[in-house]
Amino acid sequence: MSEILVIGHRNPDTDAICSAIAYAEFKRRTGMPEAVAARCGDTNDRIDFVLKSFGVPAPKFIADVSPKVSDVMQRKILSVRPESTAAEALRMMDEKNLRILPVMDDLHKCRGLLSLFKLSKFLFPAVNRNGVQGVNSREVVSSLTSLAQTLDGELVLGFESEREEELILMIGAMGLESFASRMEKYPPEQLCVVVGDRWDIQNVAIREGVRVLIVTGGISVEAKTVEAAQKRGVSVITSPHDTATTASLCRAAVAVRHVLNEEFLCFREHAPLAAVREEATSSGYQAFPVLNGDGQMIGILSKTDFLKNVTRKLILVDHNELSQAVQGADEVEIIEIIDHHRIGALATQQPILFRNEPVGSTCTIVADCFFRNQVELPSAIAGLMLAGVVTDTLNLTSPTTTARDVEILKRLEQLANVNARDFTEKLFASGSLLTLKPAPQAITTDCKEYAEHNVKFSVAQIEEIGFEQFWKRKDELLAALEAYREQRAYHFSSLLVTDVTTQCSLLLVVGDAKFIKRITHPRLEPGIYEMRDVVSRKKQLLPYLTHCLRETEKGVKG
Repeated sequence: MSEILVIGHRNPDTDAICSAIAYAEFKRRTGMPEAVAARCGDTNDRIDFVLKSFGVPAPKFIADVSPKVSDVMQRKILSVRPESTAAEALRMMDEKNLRILPVMDDLHKCRGLLSLFKLSKFLFPAVNRNGVQGVNSREVVSSLTSLAQTLDGELVLGFESEREEELILMIGAMGLESFASRMEKYPPEQLCVVVGDRWDIQNVAIREGVRVLIVTGGISVEAKTVEAAQKRGVSVITSPHDTATTASLCRAAVAVRHVLNEEFLCFREHAPLAAVREEATSSGYQAFPVLNGDGQMIGILSKTDFLKNVTRKLILVDHNELSQAVQGADEVEIIEIIDHHRIGALATQQPILFRNEPVGSTCTIVADCFFRNQVELPSAIAGLMLAGVVTDTLNLTSPTTTARDVEILKRLEQLANVNARDFTEKLFASGSLLTLKPAPQAITTDCKEYAEHNVKFSVAQIEEIGFEQFWKRKDELLAALEAYREQRAYHFSSLLVTDVTTQCSLLLVVGDAKFIKRITHPRLEPGIYEMRDVVSRKKQLLPYLTHCLRETEKGVKG
């Protein structure tokens, strides 16, 4: 089952986190079990205070929702160990209709890939131009134990049977004199003689001290033959197969580490599909091991896997603009949007549920979903939504507050058994960004990007109790804001520092000089303006900034 991620904007605030958790709960309770709350940014001290207050864990962190290798890879890995024989590998490849098989060690590290093509070339080497097969066609690299297992035979007598060695395969299918003459060409301690019920051949092989005698056809080896072999240090294996089959199987006793392709192309599980597609499809490889952060193989990717559809879906809460959405949102399907901000430019491939209401908090809308549909609302979830409402409306004192917010908050207080005023005081005292965070982090904790009049800009907000900490750090805040603007190439960047006790704010602005000249609020210092009775970024500050942009554009044209 694919997850449906319910997720807020980048640099999430309390409303974004709480509405994501609450709406995921609502969707699960109304027939969407795959709904999962997520976040694409870090929590802050106030969010952590809220989550801890109601005993709810933070949504899982997802920085990028674009299709990844892990979304389409094959998670069930069919593999063999480096010590497995080629016969075992061939059997698995035949049963599962595979052309490529990974070789994986005990630490789940991929040692290489075993291809049916390379195995075939090894097991059936081509003859040379003179029509004669060289020694390579009769080389067997194996231990006697592996050899017996590959033949489904019995190791009747074994000397150093676990030692891997190079053997020379020789078939005892000719006359005794010819056989004895042929044996003289090779070191007897390397010879692997395959023979049926030719007792004369068996005796000669034992007398000459060959490394191993393989008796085929399921024939029992006479006791006196075993005794003679014991005296000469000759190992004996019996095979249930005929001589021709036995001989062909012997080379398949080789450990796969000797015949694998050690050069291969692998990808990390979180690599974007778009980033690896061209490299994979243009390579000569057919399969690609997928590794986790520890380098362990957790899946395998084939070229046909790139044709799979990724079924990840998104529900956006507390925003509706792609510039504020999680990275990769434009590459997956967005099925719902629940928001209370202005409607930005966002196109979808098909009709979706888009609920946008002019209320003070997204949590107000989500709570209304529970109430309107008479869905049971757990007290912890009610508490989270209460926190979302009081932070976004400054406990109903913000100009964004509506009668709906007031009504919803009263019901949430009862369900959560929490006094909103008391909770608000504890919440805003729980963490001061200007006290706890370095300037670069403080200015981006609750920051949103906007696009208007062909320019991009950022608007951040910090809510504090008093301005004492601000005046201590104003210079480093302005420097951090300018560095952030240059890094993102914004037309301007702004920061609204709001005193929740006096309902007034200070505005910091850096960027285009012509734009800044359009700001009419009292300037306290270069880049710092007093904005009395301005507390809402959405309803008060953003409309004012876009007005200044329009005025700047008119001035340029004039």
